[in-house]
Amino acid sequence: MKTVDELKLFYEQELTADLKELEQRRRGIFRGLGIALVVFLFAGIVLVAVLFPVLKAAAFIVPSVVLVLLYLGLYFLFTGRYKKDFKDRVIGRLIRFLDPGLRYFPSEKIPKSVFVHSGIFSTRPNRYKGDDLVRGKLGRTEIEFSEILAQYVQSNGKTTTVHTIFQGLFFIADFNKHFHSKVFVLPDSAEKTFGRFGKMLQSWNLSRPALVPLEDPEFEKEFVVYGADPIEARYILSLSLMERILNFKRKTGQKVFLSFLDSRVFVGLWSDRKLFEPKLASTLLDFDVIREYFDDLQLAIGIVDDLNLNTRLWTKE
Repeated sequence: MKTVDELKLFYEQELTADLKELEQRRRGIFRGLGIALVVFLFAGIVLVAVLFPVLKAAAFIVPSVVLVLLYLGLYFLFTGRYKKDFKDRVIGRLIRFLDPGLRYFPSEKIPKSVFVHSGIFSTRPNRYKGDDLVRGKLGRTEIEFSEILAQYVQSNGKTTTVHTIFQGLFFIADFNKHFHSKVFVLPDSAEKTFGRFGKMLQSWNLSRPALVPLEDPEFEKEFVVYGADPIEARYILSLSLMERILNFKRKTGQKVFLSFLDSRVFVGLWSDRKLFEPKLASTLLDFDVIREYFDDLQLAIGIVDDLNLNTRLWTKE
């Protein structure tokens, strides 16, 4: 893994020139959007004053919708090319700096079919988007990850409700053991909330295989495990791997979801923010800003080390 000192050297020698040029563009876009906002607000006030005697309440709604749509169109027009260049010239280069074997596809994502196939989430999304796909090989381990927003939208004709199934980083890697069954490791909210009754509720979950009891009480406080073959589930979830998963959850401070199937591990790391987007309100000429992107990428790539996936047992090369 790269160190902060190595990042500082890379920042000074490789990134600074591009960051200065991107910073000039960021300031121009930020200033332009600010002026546009003031103009649109003034136009809205004038339109309401003119239309109110005729349209009454609709005088507020119609101009508001039109001006919001115009502003959003202007926003995407201003920022689209800037975001693409930022990702190519900053995020892409940070990824290659971390490991030259990794490839970056800013506008691509883990396919919906793969996300669903992981079996981590029992609800199938009908709204699915993502970006920032990274793919490659770290040591002996093939990996890929991207940001994902998976949602389920319900509508009864009058109201529409959006349920977020998952948002954050979705990571897939070749696992270092052969196995044949499916194992799911999910955040344990029921037992934390309802105690023994919660554990009973977990065992009644008909959308999952059987509940698998484990020998690690600390792990069972944080996670619930389902698997059709309890013996193989315990083979996959060795004591050392359970400790590593626990440490990874503590390090991230976020909800962590895992499934093991097809000799691969799927990891969902919840995040409430977009990880690799440029921040228009923040200067790029600040090492701490670049370090935040670096830390997020290190976290994703570091899953290989956190779960010890490069250690190959005699059963798998």
